[in-house]
Amino acid sequence: MASSMMSFPSVSPSAALSFQDKCKDKLKPGSAFFGKEKQPLSMKTKSHGRVTMAVAVNASRFDNITMAPPDPILGVSEAFKADTSDMKLNLGVGAYRTEELQPYVLKVVKKAENLMLERGENKEYLPIEGLAAFNKATAELLFGADNPVLHEQRVATIQGLSGTGSLRVAAALIERYFPGAKVLISAPTWGNHKNIFNDARVPWSEYRYYDPKTVGLDFEGMIADIKEAPEGSFILLHGCAHNPTGIDPTPEQWEKIADVIQEKNHIPFFDVAYQGFASGSLDEDASSVRLFAARGMELLCAQSYSKNLGLYAERVGAINVLCSSAEAAVRVKSQLKRIARPMYSNPPVHGARIVANVVGNPDFFNEWKDEMEMMAGRIKSVRQKLYNNLSAKDKSGKDWSFVLKQIGMFSFTGLNKAQSDNMTDKWHVYMTKDGRISLAGLSAAKCEYLADAIIDSYHNVS
Repeated sequence: MASSMMSFPSVSPSAALSFQDKCKDKLKPGSAFFGKEKQPLSMKTKSHGRVTMAVAVNASRFDNITMAPPDPILGVSEAFKADTSDMKLNLGVGAYRTEELQPYVLKVVKKAENLMLERGENKEYLPIEGLAAFNKATAELLFGADNPVLHEQRVATIQGLSGTGSLRVAAALIERYFPGAKVLISAPTWGNHKNIFNDARVPWSEYRYYDPKTVGLDFEGMIADIKEAPEGSFILLHGCAHNPTGIDPTPEQWEKIADVIQEKNHIPFFDVAYQGFASGSLDEDASSVRLFAARGMELLCAQSYSKNLGLYAERVGAINVLCSSAEAAVRVKSQLKRIARPMYSNPPVHGARIVANVVGNPDFFNEWKDEMEMMAGRIKSVRQKLYNNLSAKDKSGKDWSFVLKQIGMFSFTGLNKAQSDNMTDKWHVYMTKDGRISLAGLSAAKCEYLADAIIDSYHNVS
């Protein structure tokens, strides 16, 4: 039986080009292939044996957008999830965990939510400035309910999208009403600070803070840099539990910092993300802000309830601006609202109601303080146990006491990038590459293992 073959006529290159030209002609504006709702097409030539075909391919208007780098903190969690080792530890993200390393919802939060259900509260929009009961409660927690600055109505407060959103609104205020003013941030600082000011087009520079030789505070360098900053700069200060170092100034050092800021006519800008969560005391953790307020200084302060109430996903916080007069506070608040309106319109209600209910109910408030002390106490306990293991196991004579001098959920280990990589690659300990570990993600049972990993990485990796 004779086989049959299908033969394709040969297409010359000139014919193929002629076909492409005709297609391009049809792509001109006004043609059937190029309407207002259509994307322009590009032509690619594919060759199949003797046949050359012109193929229309959609060209994206977004081809010039490059891939963004992974987030240095949140990316740690993704790598942790992919690790199959039973020994793995996630010490990257600053979120509280129980001794069993499970997320924790505060009991008082559940009670506040049950109360909200019983009341049958609606889901209507909040005003631009947020929930009035929340704004009153958060300002009183920060400054103290009996503080004259509140009675004199000198504080402009609006609810924000946790600490990040509150910082971003404040950055927009600086960009709009203090053109050219620089923000000084600590070296190092929370990674998102730089992103916030960059996106708000606010110039920033760094002041010395961490001393790698002592794994402590470079106080002299900090003071010198604040003195050298242009007059009227904004000085970003961590109110308590400095992130990422866990190193806070002493009360005496805070007095000196306030002296220099006043002398140079700078504006203090506090970021308070851990009030009550660092020491276990709401008042102690707000003492730095209250010191500056008592001196009659105008200041900004961003607050977050992610850590101290465990409301990570509710995105509840506030921006407070302490002004020299009530009249100025009214004007500032109007502009904060003006900035917030096109940015996110108005804030979410659920977390704000939780805060207002907890603070407004004496029984809930006392229960919250007990739970904060419990969480802060667990972190202090694993900090002590980690130090005990480091001191007992490391025979080199290295002084690990800096671990105990730090406060809050983080410890700055002093490990460099290569040593931090060894922690992850060899020991399955996930952490940020600057050497920061979150003690909130550490259990007492894992302290010895973590001490072994730190000692190995410190001594055997340069």
